[in-house]
Amino acid sequence: MEDQEIISQINTIFSAILKKPIELTPTTTAADVQGWDSLTHMMLIDSIEKHFAIKFKLMEIMKLNNIGDMVGFIKKKVNK
Repeated sequence: MEDQEIISQINTIFSAILKKPIELTPTTTAADVQGWDSLTHMMLIDSIEKHFAIKFKLMEIMKLNNIGDMVGFIKKKVNK
C-alpha cells in the first residue's frame, strides 16, 4: 500500500469524524486542523484501527507527531 493511498483513506476518515472536508499531507499536525483535539484524536485512532484492521500500541500513539508518522505505522502494520 502506497503512502498517498493511505493518506487518501485517512482523509476520508478525518472528514467523516470532523464533519468537514479535510486535505491532509504528511506534515499535517493536530494544530493544523480545527476540531482535532484529544477526544477527537482517540476517535480518529479507533476509526483508523478498524478501517485498516490494525491495532496501535500506546507508545506508537504517543509518537504520532503528524500524518506522515501515522502513515508510517499503518504501512508497517498493513504490510506485515
